[in-house]
Amino acid sequence: MPNITATELFGNWVDLGKDEGMEKGHNSSVEFMISKALERLSGKFTCIDLGCGNGWTVRKIAKLSNCSESSGVDGSNRMISKAKQLDPDGEYYHAKLPNWTPPNPVNLIHSMEFIYYLEDPINFLKDLHNNWLTKGGCLILGLDHYIENESSLSWPESLGLKLATFSSEVWKDGLRDAGFSDVASYQVGETENWAGTLVLIGTKT
Repeated sequence: MPNITATELFGNWVDLGKDEGMEKGHNSSVEFMISKALERLSGKFTCIDLGCGNGWTVRKIAKLSNCSESSGVDGSNRMISKAKQLDPDGEYYHAKLPNWTPPNPVNLIHSMEFIYYLEDPINFLKDLHNNWLTKGGCLILGLDHYIENESSLSWPESLGLKLATFSSEVWKDGLRDAGFSDVASYQVGETENWAGTLVLIGTKT
């Protein structure tokens, strides 16, 4: 398969309806991620979903009683267009990351299956810590592609994409080096041939 960009690939997935399959496939991991994030937040909070796709997680978080604002950003114009069609009153941004920051810092950054598509995701963690989050806010990431998950290691070739392929320890060290504290990791949904979604969380103190 010829190399294409992730935004081109996922834009094509909108036309094929695969974005809805992503929602079904990732829902249990995202439910776990939200529960872990809420353990670290008190009172009302604002959230942005990084690589929001068609906005399904944005809408899920917006329904929480203590969420005052839920927004999303994605590099695929077709994904953002679909998100706005499904949620006309929602706040969705079409932007090419990492060269963008939200209008205001948020209390929670959520991201499922996005960050390893960036050329230098480890360095981007510093930007998230310094410029995206409020003090006391947290970042939670979900990744299915990482070294310990051997079933995912063929993805760069099969998808025709360049992916950052790191171990769970490299990711945790990246969060710590970026300034996050109380860094923790979990593997969610493990099976015999699947190491599960790697969930990473850290707090800005």
